[in-house]
Amino acid sequence: MGRRIDYHQDPNAPAANSVRPSAGAFVRRDDAVLLICRSDNGNWSMPGGAHDPGESLSHTAVRETQEETGVDVQLTGIVGIFTDPTHVIHYTSNDEVRQEFTIIYRAEPIGGVPTPSSESTQVEWVPVDKIPGLAMDPSQRKRIDWAITNTAPYIDPSAR
Repeated sequence: MGRRIDYHQDPNAPAANSVRPSAGAFVRRDDAVLLICRSDNGNWSMPGGAHDPGESLSHTAVRETQEETGVDVQLTGIVGIFTDPTHVIHYTSNDEVRQEFTIIYRAEPIGGVPTPSSESTQVEWVPVDKIPGLAMDPSQRKRIDWAITNTAPYIDPSAR
């Protein structure tokens, strides 16, 4: 398995060679958030992944959450659209360098049991007050912080 390396506003980052929509889910239960520890970089994140042909982006969020966590969800809203061109992700397995393009949905759990997968070494309901202490990429932290503290969807400030 290759690694995932995130670059943020890094002048030495490799140039993006693709843009692929992805979707993730901010799943909250009481005062805890469903998070995974990623197997490709050891960081904690919300479940999510790339959009596949033939599915809606909403379905991507539901599918990726189930695949990575074992938890079934129902989408309830949108956290935001994250498309920072200064954030690129290098996938070493195929040398793809993808520009960030992720829609994060709000979701509620409707079934399943938290279970790790090939993409997640751990799956946990993490109390909100424990999230700041987790190893996490800045893009994930930004998304989670926004979801916890805002009800309006995030819109890239450069578009205003």
